[in-house]
Amino acid sequence: MNMNPTNLNHWHVDMDADDIAWLTLDVAEASTNTLSAAVMAELATILDRFEAEAPRGLVIRSGKESGFIAGADIHSFDALTTLEAAEDLIARGWNLFNRLAAVPYPTLALVRGHCLGGGLELSLACRTLIVVDEPGTRLGLPEVMLGIVPGWGGMLRLPQRVGPQAALDMMLTGKTVDAKKARKLGLADECVPPRVMQAAARALVLSPPPRQPLPLLQRLLGGPAKAIVAAQAEKQVARRASRQNYPAPYAIIDIWARHGGNALAAKDSLRAIVESPTARNLVRVFHLQERLKSFGKEGSAAVKRVHVVGAGVMGGDIAAWCALRGMTVTLQDQDIARIAPAMKRAADLFAKRVRDRLARRAVWDRLIPDPAGQGAAHADVVIEAIYENLDAKRALLHDLEMRMKPDAVLASNTSSLRIEDLAVALSNPSRLVGIHFFNPVPQMPLVEVVSTAASGAELAQRACAFVRSIDKLPLPVKSAPGFLVNAVLAPYMLEAMRCVDEGIAPETIDAAALAFGMPLGPIELIDTVGLDIAMAAGRQLGGGAAAPRCLEERVGRGDLGKKSSRGFYRYENGRAVKTSAGTVPTGLVQRLIGPLIARTQQLVTEDVVADADLADAGVIFGTGFAPFTGGPIHYTSTMGSR
Repeated sequence: MNMNPTNLNHWHVDMDADDIAWLTLDVAEASTNTLSAAVMAELATILDRFEAEAPRGLVIRSGKESGFIAGADIHSFDALTTLEAAEDLIARGWNLFNRLAAVPYPTLALVRGHCLGGGLELSLACRTLIVVDEPGTRLGLPEVMLGIVPGWGGMLRLPQRVGPQAALDMMLTGKTVDAKKARKLGLADECVPPRVMQAAARALVLSPPPRQPLPLLQRLLGGPAKAIVAAQAEKQVARRASRQNYPAPYAIIDIWARHGGNALAAKDSLRAIVESPTARNLVRVFHLQERLKSFGKEGSAAVKRVHVVGAGVMGGDIAAWCALRGMTVTLQDQDIARIAPAMKRAADLFAKRVRDRLARRAVWDRLIPDPAGQGAAHADVVIEAIYENLDAKRALLHDLEMRMKPDAVLASNTSSLRIEDLAVALSNPSRLVGIHFFNPVPQMPLVEVVSTAASGAELAQRACAFVRSIDKLPLPVKSAPGFLVNAVLAPYMLEAMRCVDEGIAPETIDAAALAFGMPLGPIELIDTVGLDIAMAAGRQLGGGAAAPRCLEERVGRGDLGKKSSRGFYRYENGRAVKTSAGTVPTGLVQRLIGPLIARTQQLVTEDVVADADLADAGVIFGTGFAPFTGGPIHYTSTMGSR
């Protein structure tokens, strides 16, 4: 077959001896494959040529080491400001992938690495889908996380493959599945190891494995009982997000249940998305996340060994997370008895995150109890994570400096002390940096990288590179009380407790924050942090303000929050026992978030964080501030005026 490669910039076509076309996507001048308008136009051209001279079979694969296809080009979503623009974008992929699904020759998608959004929709349009069993292979339709819908066939074909319940679960949460789970669900037809993937694709494109029909119950749920499934799904979504703030999940349910997965037939749902600022703000959040990731792209040699001092909840969980991400970690505390609880928590984390028994054993072997602190001499990064006491931290940091490699990074996980005040204990104060994690470490994506005037850009960059290497988002901040995240949370929590002093029920206060879109109400957050810690932080960050009466009373009688089973709430099996929230007073949520927003703006002015966008990123990923707003400062300048 004559296929002129000069006409193609992103796709490559190779014909083998069996007349199978191997179609490889390798987007020019990009590290990751995405589906831009140019990429889609070239695919249409290829299908045109195959209409004239059809291959015996077609295999679609990636030429990138980074994965299969990450989805549509994110910049294509920037222009979704009108219904017409949304329909044009949807039609581009809907029509092309329907055309691919209808070709007369067999087609196969060979998926290795990430296969997301439009990449999965392209794969679903192929007759056969093979996944390669390796850690990087993940499949999903995460469009809802950008405030949009999988409009290129995902809402049609994913339920047909895996049934409506599993499909809606994936589409409404944006979660991904690995290769083995994809095969188990029926999303993939086969799951193969890397060494045989080419041979398997060659064999299966011409002789695809028979696909098992969906069980009768799933066929009923996708047919006569569709309305029931949709109603249940809407109830579940409503518990997490309002239709006003997050229209996309409701649109997904509507398009699947009432329009056969065809978004072009659901103008009302599309209009609700484009007329809401949510999609634009969530795309903004995506760009903010990418900017945070960029801080970790350059750095010194890869970190292989980490030493953590302090086996409390924070230190132990930092150590466990680093081991999970592939590093050899030594964990130091006064004796084995103090380290044991951290090892138990680590075992629980590894059991949840690593299914394969041998792989889990390998992770466990990388986490080494080290009461004598011998690992400090060999580590590339040493993290101090003991209790918040200036003198104790200074003494420890001085001792660590004497034992560390000269080129190792020395970091403190302090949450409230200034790095300059800690560094005076060192013979070389410029080598100390703050690497501030948030609790719970496995769930919180942000890590503040705290530098001083003496630190230098190279040290901060090395710290950012380490943070990124453990799959966290590094946020560079200057040394100041509370840095960014704790500094903005302090006035937010203080205002909430002042409301309690005025007689407003904790349940009502938390309900107002949850309705706004916060992941946890401020009162329950205080209980989770610990009332004694909130009291200490208030003294440091409260600007001399008196502690709220409700806080002093509870701390005085030993009600310290979740850890003591009683604080503002009573806790049973780790869950807060709450009464009815009642009617939320008008203006309460603005009263709560107002001090947080004002403090965020102040920290930008004071240059604690470089600019407003980074401040928004830090508050979103560090506190969970309602993502649909685009961040507190962005909210003030746009949505706050509505």
